[in-house]
Amino acid sequence: MTKKAWSGRFSEDMSKKAEKFTSSIDIDGRMYKEDIQGSIAWANALKKAKVIKTSEAAKIIKGLKAILAGIEKGSIKLKSELEDIHMNVESLLIAKVGDVGKKLHTGRSRNDQVVTDLRLYLKKELSAISGLISALQKTLIKLAEENIAVIMPGYTHMQQAQPVLLSHHLMAYFEMLYRDKSRLEDCLTRIDIMPLGSGALAGTAFPIDRAALARELGFSQPSKNSMDAVSDRDFVAEALSCLSLVMMHLSRFSSELILWASQEFNYVQIGDAYSTGSSLMPQKKNPDVAELIRGKTASVYGALLSILTLMKGMPLTYNRDFQEDKGPLFNAIDITRSSLSVFTEMLSGIRFNASEMRKQMRKNMASTTMANYLVKKGLPFREAHEVTGRIVAYCEKSGKDLDAVSLWELRRYSPRIEDDIYGVIVLEKSVETCDVIGGTAKNRVLAAISEAKKRA
Repeated sequence: MTKKAWSGRFSEDMSKKAEKFTSSIDIDGRMYKEDIQGSIAWANALKKAKVIKTSEAAKIIKGLKAILAGIEKGSIKLKSELEDIHMNVESLLIAKVGDVGKKLHTGRSRNDQVVTDLRLYLKKELSAISGLISALQKTLIKLAEENIAVIMPGYTHMQQAQPVLLSHHLMAYFEMLYRDKSRLEDCLTRIDIMPLGSGALAGTAFPIDRAALARELGFSQPSKNSMDAVSDRDFVAEALSCLSLVMMHLSRFSSELILWASQEFNYVQIGDAYSTGSSLMPQKKNPDVAELIRGKTASVYGALLSILTLMKGMPLTYNRDFQEDKGPLFNAIDITRSSLSVFTEMLSGIRFNASEMRKQMRKNMASTTMANYLVKKGLPFREAHEVTGRIVAYCEKSGKDLDAVSLWELRRYSPRIEDDIYGVIVLEKSVETCDVIGGTAKNRVLAAISEAKKRA
């Protein structure tokens, strides 16, 4: 059996089943870069504190860099019997540089080491996800510009409600993604705190300059309480909350694309490269990528619930339960990254069926515009609403479109209606009436697109 770093206290080896059960290298092995980065900084901190000699620090750092290169080239394999990434790196270091390697762990614990690794890893990953969100936002802007003249039905309660510009609809998702990116950036400010030097729970007994150590590792500041530092996983829950919202927005958009790609809607054509067929029905073209994004959202939600459940009864400070925080987190990161990447690629090649959108729009969608017209003619809105509602009911009963009803028929419901009504209830005119900041009028959407380019 491989000798454990903590074996001095024990009189017999760990059982093979227990060893396998407690090993986390399959999960935390992905943090090898961060673990070695933290170890190099710790060696420098020990040197500055005169705990180890300059020559010893140089030897340790050279060994650590060689281990990093070996892992990246694939010539070094991590071992499950060595429990985790920390003990793997330490074992490899001692094998490479000899007894001097045993000095590296002076004054630190795996408790502060693992949470440092995790914060470093999350800083990198969340920044990458923020970049993927920006790429998706730019794709939305491009699509909005290309389809600036396309009118589509806007929906409430899944019923056609008011005509809107397709570009306005697309830019709604830009705003959701902007909030997602803002939340990630805000989350990063709380991740950007260095726990290293907190020891197992009480701090380190050696004169480590933690402020300098934080700067070397790229953190804005060291943690202020060692007990909180080693047991804090709020930042994991917060990150998962942010990722859950990202996935929620992708899932909502995917649901719309799934509906729009159906024969009943036929608003969009999703590229063959992002669709699959049926093993039984030759005619089928299924929007599987969009469906899978919607489905994988559940796993990210599950990761958030997992960490909240894990933490709810955790006494201070470190407990081995914390080993279970990384699996769900890493899975959620992988899902979010891959979903953003493939969704952006899929969206880039999508084709909108503008004529079908126009064809399917019910003409009474301009009824809100008619009610507003009556208000401008001096009728109180509640009365204008009622009059318009009765006109719509007449249209449905007689099988007429709103713009096909004659003036004398309209005037039976209100004498305030005049010839100019026909220039108002045209769909293009209806869209243009919503000429306020955030509205669907073309000039407002163009202004929103222009402003969004600065925020993407």
